Amino acid sequence: MSNSLVHAFFVGRALAEAVGEQLEAGVSEALSELGKFDAEQRERLRQFTESVLERASHAEEAAMQGRTTTTIVPYGSQPTDLQATIDDLRAEVAHLRAELQRYRSRSV
Repeated sequence: MSNSLVHAFFVGRALAEAVGEQLEAGVSEALSELGKFDAEQRERLRQFTESVLERASHAEEAAMQGRTTTTIVPYGSQPTDLQATIDDLRAEVAHLRAELQRYRSRSV
């Protein structure tokens, strides 16, 4: 066997090993970055979930402050009558519908 063939064999072998190492390093780096990205996204999701639950808790507390659990309410702190509020809103909607109808009839 000639010396140049042996030399070419070892050069090819060294090249294959070097390419394999570079490929391994590249895949390892990509998997590492993917793992870091996944961990960051999980942490962001956890923080977002905590934020949403905290907001819901604050909203629930605010809503519950206006409610009473007993029928005895101190004088001067009676809650507004829900039926009266609904009636007022219905009257306002009826008034707005009438105004809208009048506006539409003028523009025709």
